[in-house]
Amino acid sequence: MRNNRSTLLAALIILLLGNPIISNAQDAEPGPDKSEQDDQQLANAAASDSSSAGPVYIVPISGMIDKGLALYVDRAIREAEASGSAAIVFHTDTFGGLVDAADQIRQAILDTRLKTVAFIEHNAASAGALISYASDTILMAPGSSIGAATVVEGPGGEAAPDKYQSYMRGLMRSTAEANGRDPRIAEAMVDEDIEIEGISEKGSVLTLSTREALNLGVADAEVADLEAALEWLGISDNTVVRHETSQVERILRFFGSPVMQSILMLMMLGGLYFELQTPGVGFAGIMAAIGAAMFFGPHYMLGLAESWEIVLFVVGIVLILIEIFVLPGFGIAGVTGLILLVFSLGVSLIGNVWFSFPTGPAIASAVWTLAITMLLLVALLISLGKYMPRSQRFGQLVLASELSSSLGYTAAETRDDLLGVTGETLTALRPSGMAMLNDQRVDVVTSGEYIPAGEIVLVMSVNDGRVQVRMANRTA
Repeated sequence: MRNNRSTLLAALIILLLGNPIISNAQDAEPGPDKSEQDDQQLANAAASDSSSAGPVYIVPISGMIDKGLALYVDRAIREAEASGSAAIVFHTDTFGGLVDAADQIRQAILDTRLKTVAFIEHNAASAGALISYASDTILMAPGSSIGAATVVEGPGGEAAPDKYQSYMRGLMRSTAEANGRDPRIAEAMVDEDIEIEGISEKGSVLTLSTREALNLGVADAEVADLEAALEWLGISDNTVVRHETSQVERILRFFGSPVMQSILMLMMLGGLYFELQTPGVGFAGIMAAIGAAMFFGPHYMLGLAESWEIVLFVVGIVLILIEIFVLPGFGIAGVTGLILLVFSLGVSLIGNVWFSFPTGPAIASAVWTLAITMLLLVALLISLGKYMPRSQRFGQLVLASELSSSLGYTAAETRDDLLGVTGETLTALRPSGMAMLNDQRVDVVTSGEYIPAGEIVLVMSVNDGRVQVRMANRTA
């Protein structure tokens, strides 16, 4: 009995002591997970502190928005991410540009994990408004404006068809929603038919001043300048990195601009036309080759021209040469070559990836650029064909088509001063010979008669340098 009690007592003690042990064991099991969570929180806090203490990148978005600017912004964002930047401030002053380039910049800003700020100083119009909407924060300097994002086309800046406007409205709406801004206000910057009571009237696209943008929640604050913007953001003590475009990027942007695109295509096509009009390889051919290199080189580096497009261009030229020099006339080879030539130039203006092409606005812009270039080429050829042959410089290079005596051209020297003069024959005239006339040795000819040397002759006529004589003592 005593043994049983001892056994029960021991069991009770073990049970009482075992519960804390089990409890401690159970508590110890999640211990490592909790420690890992704490470590992760500390790491996140350290990363946050490191990020907030990182440099501030100032990236300018100015001038025309094009593919060159899109590549530059993409490079700037990648460098800022690699440096652990606290924020990227896009110093914006632009009237817009290419929609596809703006969309590429917009997507790059939305995709970055860094804090993005658009500081608008003066203008963020059209595509500039789209880029600004992509930033987490929008700050505006006094007197600035944002909006007027209607898609335009052609040299006169006419509004593009509604399908392009619809695409731009979708971009503005989705970008505004991504950053918690009113999508209707963003759409009103594109579509003049959208009416928002007290904000936007029907019939005009919306453009907001700094104060209006602030009141409507489009802008987050009004700041005097860039330094004030950094103070408002609380990062004025951070190291400021003023990011700049490289020399190569500036050159690429210059040659990739629509104006230079047209000029270089005129060099190519005009040079090719004049080269085909003359044998051999001359100045026109060299200019065409230089124009092609300056056109396709920057476009290839900007990602606009694919390798297959350059191949199509070369094949088109080869087919045209075959048609001219191998196959007389103008048949299948010539037509195919011309189509390939124009098509390759057109698609080289579009930022496609292999055979994947972007949406309407980019294609419309390329078509307009190519159409304007072709019209300028035709006008140039007509003008050169009509007015160049009349110019004095052209006359120095090309032999005139008519050399008449009425224009002052003669095959020999005229001797009208000898008409009616008498002189002595120096040689026998059979019927031509030599006579001394006005103390000059002159080649003369008779009408067929023989006149010995030493006889006196009379000049009867002078015609095209031909001096005809007869015996002076002979009666007519």
